[in-house]
Amino acid sequence: MSALRALIVSEARILLRDRMALFFTLAFPLIFILIFGFLMGDIGDVSQASMGVFVASGADEDLLAETLSTAGSMSIERFESLAAMQEAVVDREVDFALSWDGTELRFFYDASRVQENFAFQQVAAGLSSDFDLRRQGAEPVISVEPIDVGEIESTGWFHLVLPGILAFSVLSSGLFAVSGHLTAMKERKVLDRLIVTPMPPVALLAAIVVVRLVIVYASTLITLLVGVLAFGLRYDVSWLRFTVFVACATVGTMGLGTIIALVVRRPSSASNVANVLAMVMLFLAGIYFPVEFMPAFLRAISEGLPLTHMANAMRYATGVMDMAETEFWAITFSFLGIAVVLFPILGRYVVRPLRR
Repeated sequence: MSALRALIVSEARILLRDRMALFFTLAFPLIFILIFGFLMGDIGDVSQASMGVFVASGADEDLLAETLSTAGSMSIERFESLAAMQEAVVDREVDFALSWDGTELRFFYDASRVQENFAFQQVAAGLSSDFDLRRQGAEPVISVEPIDVGEIESTGWFHLVLPGILAFSVLSSGLFAVSGHLTAMKERKVLDRLIVTPMPPVALLAAIVVVRLVIVYASTLITLLVGVLAFGLRYDVSWLRFTVFVACATVGTMGLGTIIALVVRRPSSASNVANVLAMVMLFLAGIYFPVEFMPAFLRAISEGLPLTHMANAMRYATGVMDMAETEFWAITFSFLGIAVVLFPILGRYVVRPLRR
C-alpha cells in the first residue's frame, strides 16, 4: 500500500510539471468557456436586443406604439432622423431598426451580423404581422405558446455547450494520459527506471488512473462553477450520474489512448496524433456547432465519434438534455468496458521500455 501511495505522489508531481497536460485538463476548458461565453453566449436570444425606431413626421404612430408594446423586454430607442438610425445600426449602437412613414414599414439590419440577423428577422416578421392586423382593425386570433417536448425545459445554446466542453476535457485528459504523458515518460527514460524496480505495471497504471480521476473531476467542477458564476447558467446536476460518468469516461478514453500509443512509435508523435484527433472530434461532435447544421455524411460520422455520445451523456447528467436512462448507463459502462478490454494491453505492451 505504501508503494502505491509513493507512486501516486510521484505521478502527481510529474503531472503538475507537465504544462501541456495541465493546460488541456485545466486551462483549455476555462479558456473556451470564457471566449465563447462572452462572445457568443447570447446567440439566438433577442430578449436583451435593442431596436431603433424612426417615425416620419406626420405619420400616425398610435398603432405602431401598440405593436411595439408586444416586443417584450427588448429595448426601444427612438431616432429623430432615418440617417442617424441607419448609422446606429452600422455602429451596432442598436441591433436592428425599423422606420414607419405612414405607408410603409421597413426594417434595417447590419449585413455583417450573419449569426444574429436570423433571430432579428423572426422578430421583425412577428411585429409586421401584428402591425398589419392592427391596421385592419383585427387582433391576433391565435396566441402562440411554445411547449417543450420531454421532461427538460427549453435551454439556451450556451447551456448545451458547457457540458460538451466538460466532455471534451475528459476526453483530452484520458487520451493524453497514455498517448502523451505515459509515452513522454518513456522518452525521458523515467519509465525505464520505474520498470526495473519490483513494481508491477498495474501499480503504475493505478497511480495514473487515481491522479487523472482527481484532476479531471476537479477540472469539471471548476469549469461548471465558472459557467454558473460568470454567465448565470443553471444546471440540475445529478451528482451520482455525473461522478460515475466522469470516472468511467476518463478510464475509457485512457484505453483509447492505448491504441494511439501502440500504433504510433515516437512518443512526441503520439501526443500530436491525440491532439489532432481530439480537435477533429471537438468540431464534429456537436460541441460548438449543432449536429443538425451539418451535411448528412458529417452527421453519420458524428454518430460514430466517442465524444458525441460523451457530450450527450454529460448534458443528461447536468439536466439540460433528455435521454433514456438505459442509454445513459449504456454509454457510461461502454467506456468502462473499453478500459477493461484495453488496460491489459496497456499494461503489457505500453508500460515497458521504449521500443527501438
